[in-house]
Amino acid sequence: MRTAQVSRSTAETEISVSVNLDGSGTYDNHTGVGFFDHMLDQLSRHSLIDMTIRAKGDYHIDDHHTVEDTGIALGQALVQALGDKKGINRYGECHLPMDDAQVRAALDLSARPYLVWNVDLPTQKIGTFDTELVREFFQALATHGGITLHIDQIHGVNSHHIAEAAFKAVARALRTAVEVDPRKADAVPSTKGAL
Repeated sequence: MRTAQVSRSTAETEISVSVNLDGSGTYDNHTGVGFFDHMLDQLSRHSLIDMTIRAKGDYHIDDHHTVEDTGIALGQALVQALGDKKGINRYGECHLPMDDAQVRAALDLSARPYLVWNVDLPTQKIGTFDTELVREFFQALATHGGITLHIDQIHGVNSHHIAEAAFKAVARALRTAVEVDPRKADAVPSTKGAL
């Protein structure tokens, strides 16, 4: 089974992540950051990757370290679960509409981390959540997951809708990328022979 468990402990956070790439989108996420939990639930549900995430952070400062370190640990868990990446589709993309918002995500599980972020969240907060942390999460996920990740906002005026569309678009793209291609299940999807 393509599963992994990662724990990350620093002076700022305690994070544990478990994933099953061949799941059904079952989730149990508790980071202490309400809106972020809602986004992680969306990521799991729409990628069909089972996720259990626990986090404790230095909330008395802000939510930054908790969100970023969760992205780091989740990226590391994806790398472990993917193993040698034999048979995966490797690429995925999605144009996702959510009410006023439309966000496009395209990704490559290339082991060459890169984030292109063309998203404008018009407010500084969604409830108590700092909207700048959406980018921080995806930066950490891309860097530690070895993902070339492009996220482009086509349009949108509501920060909640834009952020949620981004998470769902990435989820759907990730779902496609991690799935096994039955026509090439025994081969790494690269002419180099390795990713």
